[in-house]
Amino acid sequence: MGRAEDRRARQRGGRRAAPPRRSSAAASAASPEEQVTVVGGRAAARRAAQGRGRAKGKGKDGRSFIRRMFTWKKIVGTVFGVCLLGMGAFIALYMMIGIPKGNADAELQSNVYKYSDGTLLTRDGERNREIVDLAKVPKDVQRTFVAAENKTFYKDNGVDLKGTARGLLNTVSGKGAQGGSTITQQYVKNYYLTQNQTISRKLKELVISLKLDREKSKDYILAGYINTSYYGRGAYGIQAAAQAYYRVDAQKLSVEQGAYLAALLQAPNQYDWAIASDTGKKLVKARWNYVLDNMVEEGWLDKGKREAMTFPIPKTPKAAAGMGGQTGYLVDAANNQLAQQLVAQGTADNVKDALTLVNRGGWTITLNIDKKKQTALEKAAKSQLTSKLDPKKRSVDADVQAGAASVNPKTGAVVAMYGGQDYYKHFRNNATRTDYQPASTFKPVILAAALDENAQTQSGKPITANTIYDGTSKRPVVDHGTKVGFAPENEDDADYGDITVQKAMNESVNSVFAQMGVDVGMDKVLKVASQMGMDTADLKSVPAQTLGTMGASPLQMAGVYATLDNHGKKVTPTIIKSVENSQHQVTLPNPIGDQVVSREAADSVTSVLTGVVDDGTAKVSVRDNADRDGRKVAGKTGTSDENRSAWFSGYTPDLVTSVGLFGESKKNGAQVSMYKAGGFPRVNGGGFPAQIWAAYTFGVSGKGLKFDLDTTQGAGVQPSYTPTPTKSASETPSETPTSEAPTSEAPSETPTKTPTQTPTQTPTQSPTQSPTQSPTGGIENPLDPNNREQ
Repeated sequence: MGRAEDRRARQRGGRRAAPPRRSSAAASAASPEEQVTVVGGRAAARRAAQGRGRAKGKGKDGRSFIRRMFTWKKIVGTVFGVCLLGMGAFIALYMMIGIPKGNADAELQSNVYKYSDGTLLTRDGERNREIVDLAKVPKDVQRTFVAAENKTFYKDNGVDLKGTARGLLNTVSGKGAQGGSTITQQYVKNYYLTQNQTISRKLKELVISLKLDREKSKDYILAGYINTSYYGRGAYGIQAAAQAYYRVDAQKLSVEQGAYLAALLQAPNQYDWAIASDTGKKLVKARWNYVLDNMVEEGWLDKGKREAMTFPIPKTPKAAAGMGGQTGYLVDAANNQLAQQLVAQGTADNVKDALTLVNRGGWTITLNIDKKKQTALEKAAKSQLTSKLDPKKRSVDADVQAGAASVNPKTGAVVAMYGGQDYYKHFRNNATRTDYQPASTFKPVILAAALDENAQTQSGKPITANTIYDGTSKRPVVDHGTKVGFAPENEDDADYGDITVQKAMNESVNSVFAQMGVDVGMDKVLKVASQMGMDTADLKSVPAQTLGTMGASPLQMAGVYATLDNHGKKVTPTIIKSVENSQHQVTLPNPIGDQVVSREAADSVTSVLTGVVDDGTAKVSVRDNADRDGRKVAGKTGTSDENRSAWFSGYTPDLVTSVGLFGESKKNGAQVSMYKAGGFPRVNGGGFPAQIWAAYTFGVSGKGLKFDLDTTQGAGVQPSYTPTPTKSASETPSETPTSEAPTSEAPSETPTKTPTQTPTQTPTQSPTQSPTQSPTGGIENPLDPNNREQ
């Protein structure tokens, strides 16, 4: 029976069926021997079953090890423990992980440079991104991104637990990035973390998102998201994307356009209309509809307006503007001016640090450059100079560099600039370089100082446009009877004898202005030069400076002449119109400063300079130009020693432009002569520079404008009162006024000479000379070697 019962017990699951109970009476009726046999049999069977159970991994109660280990109590306890442990770990992570600084890549921006009308000039930087304030993005456009990515954005706590859990599971299982993150999480990934799909990164994303949502506003997060996201076409951020796809700024995006940009974020390259396949186009249209439908659902868009919307096909991709041509020169000039202003206002300690700050990106710089005038200046330089140079025929032609700057005298705005033939071929900006002499374009500054200081000749006579000086070449300059050791030679060693200041300016007579500088006092001359915009800090007050032997740039000389054009009020040329940066405020100074030269002095110089154009060294290129069309012009030519530079700085009532040509060795950059450049014996200011000036100015300046001059001196005088017999009268087209009797100043002695004939003026000519004066040597061809101009 024992064996049979054991077998049946095994068949029932390893337990032996309990023997039928005997009644207590039957048990007690059994003999003692029988009772022992029964009890012993039960015990033996039980021990046998337990032995077999242990042999099969069962406990004393006969249950398997697995069933004993995974009881409901243990499972619930384990889950509860894991939850507590996870919560503890998350709390620890939350305590340990803070909101970090943005990663370097996310902070990279480009600098954006615009023309004065707001159109794009170029972008410069490692990353095509321009961060814009959310306030500049239309509200409806902002909502397109929320509708596309995270409809509950304004209500949630910054995280999507289901999406995050799904993302963690996908990461562990190797399925890659999947699952829906909130806008906050995506911004955290873009700005604070990396794109790496790791468990640690996902956990950090979760913690930082929660913290960021508590510490920052929804607008802050949304702005960060749309400014850091990648939209394709190399565009990072909504501003760059708006320009790349629709050629507008972010603030001018329509809802339809915004919905397309929001749709792009799901698959920028696949959804770019210009390169999308038919399937891609269908998908992006579906995504676009999805965005707008969500906006209607959320009550952000009227259903009727939604139904009337059509898909806004983006513009074809356009190559990013580079730095070639004149662009690089303009960008460098703007960066340098911005850097100087950052130093001036204390944002940076020095220019080097300021330029580093500028080059970090994030600046939107609108220039004063007028697109039309800029194009005209480039065209004039090409047609009047570069097209006429042929380095294959003449090696010197390769050494000719041109620079020019054009300024509005009323505002100080640099409306055009020519830095060289091409930024990639010649990096140095010829419009801002200061290593070449301005030569005789400095002479008007000497006259301005004389008139402003009420200077007198050695004999005590006032210096005016009609004062007579000795124009003999190599005549020693004297200071009250004492020779100062300086005897400048006139151009081509020409002698002019006794000559008026007006005629001396027309013919650019060195000996006259050298003596005038000493009469005024060279310290006063340099002071006035500094006040008008030249850098004279390290110059010695010596007569040689009257020849314009200091360094100056076309930009500086344009400022000097603009000050004259602006009736003596200081004009500081500025290439920057406005500056924007999300982290730095820049206050631009007023380009129009104080009265640095009296109006009468400035206007008198302007009047005298009209004679240079109408009867002097610039008459062929400027006065006789077919495109002049009656414009009033004042200006001055200049040619430095050894023909290393040649200039024309001139102005109309509304525009000032200075053009310089510089001899620079193509081999080593050294200053060299320009003799025979362009096939001419010598390059003078009345040649190429004046021709470039005229071709440009007469194409863009206003017609019919007149100089409003408060003066009674010089070639272009228009008096504001009726002349008296003792005052020199101004000339007008209808009359020939009489002039004050000029005095002749003999430099080597105090007595004065009285000319035998009083000079008279005509509408187009400076005062005529007395019969006893030397021949004037009038100029017929500004490029002829006999052109007497220095």
